[in-house]
Amino acid sequence: MNIYVGNLSYKMTDEDLEKLFKAFGSVSESKIVIDRETGRSKGFGFVEMPNQSEGDEAIKELDGKEIEGRNIKVNVAKPKEDRPRRTQRY
Repeated sequence: MNIYVGNLSYKMTDEDLEKLFKAFGSVSESKIVIDRETGRSKGFGFVEMPNQSEGDEAIKELDGKEIEGRNIKVNVAKPKEDRPRRTQRY
């Protein structure tokens, strides 16, 4: 199960994110999205949990929870093809 995690603190690391979700079960991958130009966190990331019920429990317990001073948003990640395309800025 691929999980989207938004409104993260810009200080949070991949390891911090993994630790947060490991409280609910097995985590196969955790990744904070980094801006290519600045090298800083974009404030969101993804967690892969192989067990569906553990992922569902993590979403239920963590969505809206305050972590490092921010109320995080947690839900099932939408596949890339399901998201609207952003228009290119000039």
